[in-house]
Amino acid sequence: MTATAADVDGYLAEDEVLGDARARGLAAGADPVSAGTGAALALLAATTAARAVVEIGTGSGVSGLWLLRGMAAEGTLTSIDVDPELQRAARRSFLDAGHGPGRLRLINGLALEVLPRLTDGGYDLVLVDVARSGGGARLAPGAADYPDYLAEAIRLLRPGGVLVLDGVLAAGTLDVAEREAGDPAADGDDPAHRAAAGLREVARQVREDERLVPALLPLGDGLLVATRR
Repeated sequence: MTATAADVDGYLAEDEVLGDARARGLAAGADPVSAGTGAALALLAATTAARAVVEIGTGSGVSGLWLLRGMAAEGTLTSIDVDPELQRAARRSFLDAGHGPGRLRLINGLALEVLPRLTDGGYDLVLVDVARSGGGARLAPGAADYPDYLAEAIRLLRPGGVLVLDGVLAAGTLDVAEREAGDPAADGDDPAHRAAAGLREVARQVREDERLVPALLPLGDGLLVATRR
């Protein structure tokens, strides 16, 4: 018997705070992680006893709430998003859950400008969650930057730290993406094509990087997880 997405997402029911955060995200055109993905994030944060976590893509706070549930009680979540409206929604979600300013560092800005200012080897977990937008209706332009986020994440993670790339299958299965990338008719200047190519490329890089021990999990739009050696 094969488990369904409904089985996975329904295993740990979301409470009112998470439900409200999800509703705010969908209303604002964000694409919150699934409940099953969120549970996996909490598990990974707890397994690493994470005290310092970086999240690229705050959204309305759904993924951050799940991360905080697994992190050490004194841990700090650094979350980066370019959309100030979404970060205001996320701050409300975090406060509703009882997480004070001491546990949060919300940074409004472009992740690739913010990440270089963070400490080498100073983080237990890095989550990249910007592959989808429009309530899951389309690939986000930020998906094209996943290879650049990977390079920064490897620098930021301590040995034994965990990398999480959400949405790597948002453009379809990886073999389809590879065929499309080799299609001379594909438009390399098209944002959707660049986004799909970025997801395909980051999956290849993670698989081939000897510093990482990866696994691709069938959660949401594909959750690519790797431990930093």
